[in-house]
Amino acid sequence: MTDYTATLPRKRMGAGVVFTNQDGHALLVEPTYKPSWQIPGGAVEADESPRAAAVREVAEELGLDVTPGRLLVVDWVPARDGRTEGLMLLFDGGHLSPEQTSAIRLPGEELHDWAWSDPPQAEQRLSGLLARRIAVALEARTSGMTVYLENGHR
Repeated sequence: MTDYTATLPRKRMGAGVVFTNQDGHALLVEPTYKPSWQIPGGAVEADESPRAAAVREVAEELGLDVTPGRLLVVDWVPARDGRTEGLMLLFDGGHLSPEQTSAIRLPGEELHDWAWSDPPQAEQRLSGLLARRIAVALEARTSGMTVYLENGHR
């Protein structure tokens, strides 16, 4: 029997975690490999759940062992620049305490820096798509709802 799934392009799936401080500012990371900042997280690997990917990525990027809370956002992103369409999921990381914040350790080869960002700073640091996605995620946290987006739009 032929396995036709082997010839299909693998869809992209990414998972991120939204952390805030006591002031409600979001934690963003500055990658070494691209000009704009990101949300902690990354690609979901084959046979890995999005939640497991979020846990793995936060451990790799921030050195934190956390269990993400509920799903805040599902964002369908169309194909572009040689990439297939994909789903991006954001989970609630809750508020990081000063003790957790002081435990953050960045992998120097992947990330330059991290920062707490209020909404105007997030808009300046993030791509338009990610700025929209994180703004909606913060709203979803407050409302208790999970929000579906298409390319960062409701």
